[in-house]
Amino acid sequence: MTLGRAALVALVEDRYFGNVAAGRIEATRACFTDDAEVLIRHGDGPPRRLVGTPGPGESPLEDFWRHLCGNYRPSFDGFEHVVDEPAQRIASTFTVTLEPHPGTPLAARGTQTLRNCNFFQLRDGRIARMVVYYSNPDAPAGTGAPTGYPPPGWRPAHDDGGTAR
Repeated sequence: MTLGRAALVALVEDRYFGNVAAGRIEATRACFTDDAEVLIRHGDGPPRRLVGTPGPGESPLEDFWRHLCGNYRPSFDGFEHVVDEPAQRIASTFTVTLEPHPGTPLAARGTQTLRNCNFFQLRDGRIARMVVYYSNPDAPAGTGAPTGYPPPGWRPAHDDGGTAR
């Protein structure tokens, strides 16, 4: 299935980010292929790799969304997209606002505003690979990942410098 520009943008903005913002983890997961991979990069820290069908020592895709939606009410806006219809790829920049749920361990961080750039590769109308780059321009230097993910003590199963496929 090949998606046109409008459908690619709708997949990213409405289906993927819309479901994340609503906390619908299963609907979010349905946007991805069974063997999908998500690579999250923040600054020079080690990449965090999540996969659709995790093996030993690998993290499932849902781990990040459960953490994000369990600790924050996320919202997404200011989207700008570069679309490559023939290759079924889309690059998106946008703003993320993370409003912490009261009483969660990360509530003391307060509301945060992040700038993200995500790269999506699709297969058969679903996301097969997503690379996330994000920054928190308002955070003091050295405060770590703005979302609190990964949790303390987390270590990557491997650090391939971002070349995992």
